[in-house]
Amino acid sequence: MTTGTPLPSTSASPTARHLWTRTRGIALALALLLAGAVAIATLRSDARHGALDPRSADPYGSRAVAELLADHHVATRVVTTLAEARAATAPDTTLLVATPDLLTERQQTELHTATTHSGGRTVLIAPGSRSVETLAPGVTADPATSRGSTLSPGCSLPAARRAGPAETGGIRYTTTRPDADECYRSNRLATLVRVPAASGGDTIVLGAPDVLYNDRLDEQGNASLALQLLGSRPHLVWYLPTLSDPSTTAPDDEKSFLELIPSGWLWGTLQLFVAAALAALWRARRLGPLVPEKLPVAIRASETVEGHARLYRKTDARDRAATALRSSTRTRLAPLVGLPVAQAHTPEALVPALSARLHDTGRPLHPLLFGPPPGDDTALIALADRLDALEREVRRP
Repeated sequence: MTTGTPLPSTSASPTARHLWTRTRGIALALALLLAGAVAIATLRSDARHGALDPRSADPYGSRAVAELLADHHVATRVVTTLAEARAATAPDTTLLVATPDLLTERQQTELHTATTHSGGRTVLIAPGSRSVETLAPGVTADPATSRGSTLSPGCSLPAARRAGPAETGGIRYTTTRPDADECYRSNRLATLVRVPAASGGDTIVLGAPDVLYNDRLDEQGNASLALQLLGSRPHLVWYLPTLSDPSTTAPDDEKSFLELIPSGWLWGTLQLFVAAALAALWRARRLGPLVPEKLPVAIRASETVEGHARLYRKTDARDRAATALRSSTRTRLAPLVGLPVAQAHTPEALVPALSARLHDTGRPLHPLLFGPPPGDDTALIALADRLDALEREVRRP
């Protein structure tokens, strides 16, 4: 700031190499997390691809069951909409509902109405408590599920007795119907329930889909049980509910945004607010006096001056730079002319004392030490030179 020589480049701006050195660890961790997520998603999607689909040959598909039924002259047809499923109900048809829990309450009611008087058989695969009470009135799902295991029939249902032990389990059910058949009990609760209908048909509630999977069909009596449950009639309609079914939405089902929010959202929001307040108190800056700390490294005064100068130049703060130069010069000149430092910034005291010391009353010292800021960088450099010259002259014996 005291000469016109360009300052050497000591920019502290991080280079690309420095940025890579600082962030490569984080970038590597993110890349590993992303790769792991993709791998897990791929494995899980492959494992469950085409689950309970009679056209799928994957482990969790059901193509083997469909081919086994075809060998016994049972035709399998896949439907994906409620309208197709309702239209297909008939005395000579078995309707299998692969995932009843995907159906809305209105869809379940309409499906139950269609199957009650059809005279055919309806097979529900692992319905939950809400759906089983609508699709099979009188049957209730137990909250505790059982693990898949080999269970004995333990009932008088001919299909179960002929199949023998099978790998059933999953959801367990109880029923208040005295004419219902409760089979394959796990801890005294049935995992297969048959409820007869007045029209001559019936409803089969199966707690787990394991007996229909391709990779489990050849275990125990799974194949026999699946064949007898689904092959009692010449036609099998395999209903795979989808969210794209137009019947999933209706004008009566439309709800506002607030109605779609779970009932506990208010308490959840309050808990988040309390947690945020506690985190703010924990991380807040502690109030108190400033504590001086030693710098971990020694910084040369020239580097500090150069850094300040670069900041001033970058922001075009010539007024601040000029003020700093004049203030420092006045602070150093005051003791040299016999004034206390407290009067160094008072023009009425400093200017006359300097004039008496220099024996030159005509020199314009007031504009030099207390004047306006320079208009450009050239004027600022000239001001610094004049202040240096004044200080050297005062210090001269």
